[in-house]
This record gives sequence, C-alpha cells and structure tokens, in this order.
Amino acid sequence: MPVGRSADDTRAIALPGGEFRMGDAFDEGYPEDAEGPVRTVTVEPFRIDTTAVSNARFAHFVDDTGYVTEAERYGSSFVFHLLLHPRARDAVFGQVEAAPWWLGVEGASWRAPEGPGSAVAGRADHPVVHVSHHDALAYCAWAGARLPTEAEWEYAARGGLDGRRYPWGDDFAPERLNTWQGDFPRTSTRTGGATGTIPVDAYEPNAFGLFNTSGNVWEWCADRFVPGGEERVIRGGSYLCHASYCHRYRVAARSKNTPDSSTGHGGFRCAWDLTGP
Repeated sequence: MPVGRSADDTRAIALPGGEFRMGDAFDEGYPEDAEGPVRTVTVEPFRIDTTAVSNARFAHFVDDTGYVTEAERYGSSFVFHLLLHPRARDAVFGQVEAAPWWLGVEGASWRAPEGPGSAVAGRADHPVVHVSHHDALAYCAWAGARLPTEAEWEYAARGGLDGRRYPWGDDFAPERLNTWQGDFPRTSTRTGGATGTIPVDAYEPNAFGLFNTSGNVWEWCADRFVPGGEERVIRGGSYLCHASYCHRYRVAARSKNTPDSSTGHGGFRCAWDLTGP
C-alpha cells in the first residue's frame, strides 16, 4: 500500500480541477517548444505539493530506502560554471557544446550539488537537484505519489489566472522569482552577487498556495515532450533563465530532458490522485 509520507496538509493542497486555457497566449514561446496554440484543457481534481521536494525530504527517502540516484551511479552530473566548488576544479571532465556554462563534474550529485567539496548542509529547505526523471519516480513511489501531468502542472502554476504570463500576472517582477539577473552567463547581479537555489517556500505563493512555479528549479512532469519520444517535459524555468537566452520562466513555457539526465537546476514536486469526498 502507498505510504503517502509526503502527502500532508503542510506540503500539499487539493485542487478542484476543471477547464482552463493552456498554452502561450502571447506567442512568445520558442517554436520548437510547441507552447501553442492555446487550447481548453480539462483536469480532474488532484492534489499537488505546494513546494518542490526539498533536500530534507529527499534525504528522508534515501535514509529510509537506501536509494542511490543515477548521478551517483554514473559518477557525475552537470554544474553551472560559476557555482563550481573550488575543490571540484580537478573533477571537471568537459562542457556541454551548445551550453558551455554547463560543466560535467565527477562526483556532483544531490549530496554535492557543486561537485566534490560541496554539501547540502545548511540547505535542507532548498529543492533537491541533480535528480533524474527516474529518481523522481522512485521518490514518488515511496511517497505514494506520482509526478504531475503537464496539464496539471500548468493549471496549478497559474493559480487560477487565465492566460497570464506569470503566476502573479503579466508584468515581469524580478523580486518575485529566483531567476538570473545580470549578464548571462558571466556576471550575476543578484543581491550579494549570488546565484543558485533558494528555499522551496521563498517568495509569495500563487493564489492556489504553490511556491516557485516560476524560477528556482525546473520540475519534471509525467509526460513525454512529444508522443512516442524519449525526452520528458520539464516546467517552470530555473535560477538560470534569462530573457537574453531562455525566457522559460513563464507559466506556459516548456522544455525537455532525457529521463536519465540530471543537472544542478533540476528538481520536481509530487502530485496525487484525489479520491473520496
């Protein structure tokens, strides 16, 4: 029987479902992302985490099951170049050709997000990262949960606002989300010059009570990016999105990754079927 360890009132909320308009109402998306056309979609009532799964929650899962993530089994993951831990410089084995700010780092994982020498101490309330789609499914199975469908994710992320760009409206508000500020990918002008994850419940939630559905970390969804394809949908953007190259922090925006991939800005939140009265 599902144990439902993370389906509690402090972390999840029941939503009534119904019809909503899904997709990019402003024709601002990348053509290859297929955000449009706007269409009316119906979702059944469901329950969803108000936050992304945190390091603390993921650690509880690992402690309970002994689970080893794919990044740990493969021995590496991808770290944003400005976040690389000084002791991890010798662990870098390559760059992503199309995005050289991503470094392949031996030993990078959810336990060591910036590579060897780093740790999640002091970041228990930050979203877990370096988790693959497979890892997210394993956590969900332990929690008696599942990943949200793409339609459920967008319905929840919008917080009841029809056709808006962001969870709060149409105007970009850098003080309301964790996304890149400055000259990407060279210089961050965020307060203190820092970038990276922030607590899962930072900033004001949307009208449904969900936190950080724009920015902070990408979130895995259950769906394939295209029917029959291997890649899975990711939603929400991350601390690295910026209008100069990736304005995917809009609620209609979508992207993809292969289900065994992990990065320093990829996490997830859980959903549950809503049964009973």
